[in-house]
Amino acid sequence: QVQLVESGGGLVQAGGSLRLSCAASGRTFSSYAMGWFRQAPGKEREFVAAITRSGDNVLYADSVKGRFTISRDNRKNTMYLQMNSLKPEDTAVYYCAARERFYSGMSISEYDYGYWGQGTQVTVSS
Repeated sequence: QVQLVESGGGLVQAGGSLRLSCAASGRTFSSYAMGWFRQAPGKEREFVAAITRSGDNVLYADSVKGRFTISRDNRKNTMYLQMNSLKPEDTAVYYCAARERFYSGMSISEYDYGYWGQGTQVTVSS
């Protein structure tokens, strides 16, 4: 089992940048494929980005492609989401998530992730 804690959210002006972190407990972080999701007020949670166990492969939602970068440092048990050129429509609570250990691939479906952090608020002002 893994526990996840997000940090790095905040208020930023449009065009600005933020870096989110997701710290994982335990010694088996490298065994989990990971992802970032977000949920805006009144909307369903949506996929943002995913990364394989090793970090060699990544996947992005079209809405963030070219602006966001997902990465991980397995030595530090931490995953990151670098967000550049932020837009007001990026405003949401951002969640990190981990798949069950026996799944090695990435997924864009929230139902494929078994572990979730508590979320961190990102607000982009226009």
